[in-house]
Amino acid sequence: MDLKAILLDRFGYESFRPGQEEVIHRVLNSQDTIAILPTGMGKSLCYQLPGSIMEGSVIIISPLVSLMEDQAMRMRQNGEKRVVALNSFLPYSERQRIIGQLQSYKFIFISPEMLSQDSFSRQLSRIHISFVVVDEAHCISQWGFDFRPDYLRIGDFLKQKESLPILALTATANDKVLHDIQYYLQMEQPIVQRHSLDRPNISYSVQEMNSPLEKTEWIKQRVIQTVGPGIIYVSSRKRADELALELQLEGVAVQSYHAGKDQDDRSIIQEQFLNGDLEWICATNAFGMGVHKDDIRQVIHDHLPPTVAAYIQEVGRAGRDGRPSIATLLYMPTDEHTTSFIIQSDMPEEDEVLHYYKMISEGQSPEKASELASLTETGKRVVDYYIERYPLEEILTRLKKLSNEKNEQLQRMIRLVKGGECIRQRVLSYFGESLISKPDECCSSCGLSSVEWLTEKRMKRHAIKILGWDERITALLG
Repeated sequence: MDLKAILLDRFGYESFRPGQEEVIHRVLNSQDTIAILPTGMGKSLCYQLPGSIMEGSVIIISPLVSLMEDQAMRMRQNGEKRVVALNSFLPYSERQRIIGQLQSYKFIFISPEMLSQDSFSRQLSRIHISFVVVDEAHCISQWGFDFRPDYLRIGDFLKQKESLPILALTATANDKVLHDIQYYLQMEQPIVQRHSLDRPNISYSVQEMNSPLEKTEWIKQRVIQTVGPGIIYVSSRKRADELALELQLEGVAVQSYHAGKDQDDRSIIQEQFLNGDLEWICATNAFGMGVHKDDIRQVIHDHLPPTVAAYIQEVGRAGRDGRPSIATLLYMPTDEHTTSFIIQSDMPEEDEVLHYYKMISEGQSPEKASELASLTETGKRVVDYYIERYPLEEILTRLKKLSNEKNEQLQRMIRLVKGGECIRQRVLSYFGESLISKPDECCSSCGLSSVEWLTEKRMKRHAIKILGWDERITALLG
């Protein structure tokens, strides 16, 4: 089979990017595969090409509605009409219609939560599936244990489909994440196809600050004086809104993006950023996955990310076009406490778990029991998952271990920021790699020059106003 001829004929590319062809061969040979390819290396082609020539449907399990919608839209634009994205934002009648016609779709995007719905799972069992893709597979380890336990249930579905090949895709995975992916997806001796995550065109910088006000002023000057497009990651919705307003008052084309905004407004903001109408985005970690914008020049962190993996995922959104880009992290000592509080805030306390478990055992409804036990919605999902599988004593042990692991991950991130050694080398060593060659503009620890390209070209800035629905209708209809 001439894969390069298929690549050119169906996708318009003359050659594969590093790692793609090897992964595609594994999939065509029905081998369980974990592909670790850096952001921007074309992971989606690794299932689109083999899926287009294999018999049956491809199930793509995706973490975010925006990500699956974006990928489905791009496939349609490229001529693949047999694609659908099933998510909670579809009207019930439309969702039921699609589920009843699943066999007519070649590529089916779903969330892990969809697999937990018995009616949908039964319908899936009636169609021929060529293989299953778990996109952004690091989410199994990063979110599954304490945020979205349905990620840990994916294996329950796969267990029912014997000999069904699995392709797990991610940009970052250390040994623990690799183990979690393999274990929870119940993969049989998977082939691990790893490409170095080093991105020589991205320079790393850590700037120590003394106060939030100093951070704000630094960001304002940086954004005003240097090129975009760029993303500013912050720790809270409030900070995203406040910082965006500060920059708008300076005439910057910027908007905030977070889960507190209406879904339609989020879609509009993302589209404006992709089209170049917005130059900057102030965002929580709700923004980024599935944002296919190759020319992002800067990623700025206004906060301390909770893990090295999360940091690299966000940094990796810069410079996908291969041109020079820079990732800057603004740090002050109090950030450690703030991030620690955030990562532990949804972790259920031992007394909450005991109270909830006792009431459930006495016949109380889970909803009422969680309310009386003061469990958050996230905490309830986590505890429910563990109750399905383990006795009470083991649940408490596992939750304690998870809390300790979160703290250890944060300490590794702190050591990366405060270590004083080459940031690039520290990042690579975290993922089991060694630095082969150091670029001229490596990191602030190695010494960065003025990075002149940042100020060589100023982007035209427009203050963009996101209209409400009533204003949009008025603008359209007069």
